[in-house]
Amino acid sequence: MNITVLQTFLTILDAGSLIRASAQLNVTQSTVTARLQSLERELGQTLIKRDKSGVSPTAAGLRLRRYAETMTGLWQQARQETALSKSMNDICNIGCHVDLWSHLGRQFFSHVRVHAPDVAISVWKGSVAEASHWLDDGRTDVLLNYAPGYKAGQVATPLPPDRIVLVSTDPEAPMRFDPGYVYVEAGEEFGRWHAAEYADADIARISFGSSDLGLEHLLAVGGSAYLPDRIAGPLVRKGRLHNIKEAPEFERPVYLSVNSDAAENWPWLNDAIAALG
Repeated sequence: MNITVLQTFLTILDAGSLIRASAQLNVTQSTVTARLQSLERELGQTLIKRDKSGVSPTAAGLRLRRYAETMTGLWQQARQETALSKSMNDICNIGCHVDLWSHLGRQFFSHVRVHAPDVAISVWKGSVAEASHWLDDGRTDVLLNYAPGYKAGQVATPLPPDRIVLVSTDPEAPMRFDPGYVYVEAGEEFGRWHAAEYADADIARISFGSSDLGLEHLLAVGGSAYLPDRIAGPLVRKGRLHNIKEAPEFERPVYLSVNSDAAENWPWLNDAIAALG
């Protein structure tokens, strides 16, 4: 098994067909087919189902996909780190939940960029599960997430929690039964709290998987939503959004986790963490 074959397997899944995969990889379709067949022979499993609508992974293909993404990601990281210029002494791979990037993620990135000029930086953004997985498999060294790192060798520092508040483009919007209300995903605990607090309300017609998307919708179309105060607050102060009076609030824990082995030679790390408080 080699990295090229795994990359081809992932490209087939992402492209949805062998023809599109061959075009993206700039090789012939027969080459793509040969690489897939060699991988299937090596594993003794059929990995891809083909039909008129395209391709889809088998159960074995789904299981392999996670490992293939990890292996190819680590290979890309290894190539990056071994190719560092002479002016760079180290690399810091930052993982960040998508909803934390615009504030805490950028702040941490900027601190490293300014105060550690001999450190190369890469950034990965994803969901809670994706970001945690990147820290666990070593693809990232630092993680800003709504869940702490639990494994041995990982140190988690609690940061000020996200205060989730109800805001609207209409200062007179009701706390309940607003037809323009959109649900913005903020974790399982928030989902349970929201269901209990608004048990008498209908399910929102529109929902978003991140606060950035929810905010973009409110500013473009109008309506109300629960959003982190750190992104809604500046717009409230400008009068573009309005806090809904007497609406209940929710706090979502935030953590910065570090793989200790990677960070043991980072004298700037403690100051970078302190700057986030």
